[in-house]
Amino acid sequence: MSPFDIAPAKTGDTFVRHDPNFLNMVFGTDQVTPLWVADMDFAVANPIQEELLRLANRGQFAYEFNSKGVFAAISTWFKRRHNLSLDPEKLVQVPGVLTAIAMLIRELTEPGNGVLMQVPAYHQFGKVISTAGRNIVKSPLRNVESSYEMDFDDLDVKLSAPDVEAMILCNPHNPVGRVWRKDELEKLVEIANRHSVTIISDEIHSDIIYTGHRFTSLMALDPKNHVSVIGSPAKTFGMHSISNGYVYTANQELLDRFKKTAESMYLTHGNAFTTFATIAAYEKGEAWVDELITYLEGTVAWIFRFLQEELPAIKMSPVEGTYQVWLDCTATGLAGDDLKATLGESGFGATPGTWFDQDATTFIRVNIAAPRADIEKAFRKFKTAMDQAMEARAQGAAPVAQKACAVASTNSCC
Repeated sequence: MSPFDIAPAKTGDTFVRHDPNFLNMVFGTDQVTPLWVADMDFAVANPIQEELLRLANRGQFAYEFNSKGVFAAISTWFKRRHNLSLDPEKLVQVPGVLTAIAMLIRELTEPGNGVLMQVPAYHQFGKVISTAGRNIVKSPLRNVESSYEMDFDDLDVKLSAPDVEAMILCNPHNPVGRVWRKDELEKLVEIANRHSVTIISDEIHSDIIYTGHRFTSLMALDPKNHVSVIGSPAKTFGMHSISNGYVYTANQELLDRFKKTAESMYLTHGNAFTTFATIAAYEKGEAWVDELITYLEGTVAWIFRFLQEELPAIKMSPVEGTYQVWLDCTATGLAGDDLKATLGESGFGATPGTWFDQDATTFIRVNIAAPRADIEKAFRKFKTAMDQAMEARAQGAAPVAQKACAVASTNSCC
């Protein structure tokens, strides 16, 4: 038995993923297997737990900073894991990835400018753009036989607009699971450079890469014209509530400007728990990550077989990275409120596709970072409900009423 087969004991309902209030708001019931918020139902690696216990047992919480230790650990990790050379002096830490992106948008653009994002996209991207007083410019990814590609012609046109100064890249991409190839990124960089657009590359999922695929950071291609939110240990190690975000660029002028703003707002300090847990994760957690990826690959394989054999009307986009699975339910005939209702009625707590793109009414995203037994049980219940819903639809019966409105959470965690 894998250690990932056992979920930690639940200690309360304050985890967003399991919070009955959120579940009722999204699914109309709290009786669901929560496969929506993009965090883990796994215990973190032992070295992280041991470091947190060491800190707590000291019983003293004086001022304590060790950003150099954090930056050294991150740089060593990325060199070993991705053959990416990062200068520790060019890293800046802030409270989180979304904080970093929000700050970069303000540094790189002016109010009223356009910021491009590729849809479907993590829904908080739109929020950080619009709340900064910038305009959201969407470039739809091309769905080619359930696999997604960048639409370079569309990108060329939209990045050429004089008011578009920046774009957000998600690599690996949430929710479609693509790990962008080097040649794809090179073409994107060429277009962006030609139109003097700065790419903000969100690389928080960079360590969850499956067999046959390779992560290429934008910083390996053009670190002087663009900037990477190298990410944080959050997605890799399940440290969502105790992690920071890290920004990297070789553009010294932008780096100095960003760092000055972050320091003026006292955002660069971190805290002892986050600092030393991050160091422990990157220095001692690699074996745990390798085992995690193997486990997730087994879950992906099980889901693929199950859909082929039991629910062939639902198509799964190839999963190259992340622990999100993007499912196309178009052939079931269910969409929008009907599909949301089926999620609630079956207790299948996946995220509606409309959170990521208003036109993705027939899609759902499933977070698979949970014990496989829970995944299997949820999918079997979902199959029963889908079969009943499709049969009722075929017979002309009225769809099940949705008990609650599935609205995107205002929190920055989903």
